[in-house]
Amino acid sequence: MFTKVLIAEDLDTISFAVIQLLQKLGINEINHSKYCDDAFLKIKKALHDGLPYDLVISDLSFKRDHRDDKLTSGEELIEAIKKVQPTIKTIIFSIEDKSFRIKSLYTNLGINAYVCKGRDSIQELESTINRLCNNEEIIVSNEIERNLRSNTLLEIEQYDILLLKSLAKGLTIEDISTEFKNSKIKPNGNSSLEKRVNKLKIYFKATNNVHLIAITKDLGLV
Repeated sequence: MFTKVLIAEDLDTISFAVIQLLQKLGINEINHSKYCDDAFLKIKKALHDGLPYDLVISDLSFKRDHRDDKLTSGEELIEAIKKVQPTIKTIIFSIEDKSFRIKSLYTNLGINAYVCKGRDSIQELESTINRLCNNEEIIVSNEIERNLRSNTLLEIEQYDILLLKSLAKGLTIEDISTEFKNSKIKPNGNSSLEKRVNKLKIYFKATNNVHLIAITKDLGLV
């Protein structure tokens, strides 16, 4: 079983439930942070002291307040942690159920498991922790696995996501072209971008750009 676990969660009720579970599993050292910056500092200090954490359990969304934090989401926190401790086990425990966002956590950040908050989620979290201890590297619940197998998600590239996000911000094709050129993202010509947008509209059966953004937002792509 894990010996040292960090919980990144800003809701006390959720943290308390997770802490109770970890205590039930016999985990001796359990720490908790309400802010991503504080959680990352705990990770770095533990590494510096030669007593690293075995596991991080993190939410995705953290409510903003008066603090000016550098890390404001669970995604940013896990990305930062992986840079300093690549082998640490990571579980996302969140209410988020958008398929693409969940898929990106596995493919881009290399998380080990994802548990959706809801009915019986503490029991599922317990099962997930036990499975991680048995060296199951990647754990996906049946519901999430079905969503991740969606053909829609398999055919959408990161380039398309960047394009859709730019459209969602209200940028014109000309604006996107300039932005992509500055970021060295290719293709970035007006004609190429227009063709890509038209392809996406056909793919998602969208009548116009506004309809396209609405559909892809529902899918969690933007």
